[in-house]
Amino acid sequence: MERTKTDSEDQFRIEHDLLGEKRIPANAYYGVQTARALENFDISGQRISLYPDFIRAFAYVKLAAAKAGRDLGKLTEAHLKGIEGACRELLDGKLHDQFPSDLFQGGAGTSCNMNANEVIANRGLELLGHAKGEYRHLDPHDHVNFAQSTNDAYPTAIHIALALQNRTLMGELGRLVDALRAKGDSFKNIIKMGRTQLQDAVPMTLGQEFRAWAVSLRDEGRALERIESVLYEVNMGGTAIGTGLNAPPGFSEKCVAHLAQLTGMPIRLAEDLVEATQDTQAFVLYSSCLKSLAVKLSKVCNDLRLLSSGPRTMLHEINLPPMQPGSSIMPGKVNPVIPEVVNMVCFKTIGNDLVVTMAAEAGQLQLNVFEPVIAQALFESQRLLGNAVRTLRVFCIDGITANEDVCKHYATHSVGIVTALNPVIGYEKSTELAAEALRTGKGVIELIREKKLLSEEKIAAVLDPSAMTGGRGI
Repeated sequence: MERTKTDSEDQFRIEHDLLGEKRIPANAYYGVQTARALENFDISGQRISLYPDFIRAFAYVKLAAAKAGRDLGKLTEAHLKGIEGACRELLDGKLHDQFPSDLFQGGAGTSCNMNANEVIANRGLELLGHAKGEYRHLDPHDHVNFAQSTNDAYPTAIHIALALQNRTLMGELGRLVDALRAKGDSFKNIIKMGRTQLQDAVPMTLGQEFRAWAVSLRDEGRALERIESVLYEVNMGGTAIGTGLNAPPGFSEKCVAHLAQLTGMPIRLAEDLVEATQDTQAFVLYSSCLKSLAVKLSKVCNDLRLLSSGPRTMLHEINLPPMQPGSSIMPGKVNPVIPEVVNMVCFKTIGNDLVVTMAAEAGQLQLNVFEPVIAQALFESQRLLGNAVRTLRVFCIDGITANEDVCKHYATHSVGIVTALNPVIGYEKSTELAAEALRTGKGVIELIREKKLLSEEKIAAVLDPSAMTGGRGI
């Protein structure tokens, strides 16, 4: 007599692996290995689904491998049709909620790879007219993971995801650079004092200060663009340790060619797949660039906080947009919360670089099992930096205004202005004026007028923005 399934059984399907059977939610596209990962690795709360480009990268890898398998006569057109249909949906942003695996995991990324294999297989089965779990028609291992190991598919997906997210980050950074440059243009005629070692130095324009930040961050963007090339080298077809076991001849070349065509990136095969399978240098190099950006960005935020400090008892040369009340006890206080939060992101990025360094160093023999934490650290830094750069631009830089009178007051009353007078009245007289200004508290220009050392026309000429700032503008 046939047994009737209960309502609770209808909500699940049974899958098995080498450890035995396991109930999987009936509507889930992931399978048994992902389910085990959900139990084993509840670590960070950062799921694969947090990084859509990582899922898209897996889709590119699996589709390229399937196309190569079809080209070599190892997969059927039906296999390719199911895999391609599922991968195209992933590329369109669908089913991303079916990637719940934690990025922190043991197994060198096997759970991530199998999460992708299972989702693609089960959605592919549906597209071919079959039910989820009917793996005899489209199997996560034999078909979706054809000629692959986690040890080549997983790092290749990381490389592609980093490249995709790098372009997003560079776009945000470019817009911040443009915003800083625009502020530099609007502040180009505002004279202020430059400072070295937190002491008065020589005059400059506020525009030059903003323009310098723009150039500094532009150079970081160029470095990110250049370093992206190291991510294009992959070890596809190396399988477990780089020897290519279980991959048919010609698979690597065909798979990489399909990857390049699908992604539009100049993906290339590593020269030595054994070396490439154990090597993580690309991650170390790319992480160093993210750290360098974080250092520069944090320095800019330090400067913004200093220049806006006060408002009555510090520099107060610029005003940052007021974003929220700054204290639960001090009425009227407004803090530089946007530069502060960007500073924090930079600190986290610098710390993540150390994580990448230590994880890369800890690799042993033919594989680095710590690639999952490398991936998590790099993905997190990219995401945080992109969000921070956008936040800084929209909620801070775009709304900055200058306190021109404050800037001018510091410039005209600073002893540092005597440096601009050296060519006019000489070093000795300039030194005497500086000493007297410090002793009496009077401004240098005020003393020049009292002593009738220069005419008003000459004073105006000496204080001309072009003359005071080296004649180079901004």
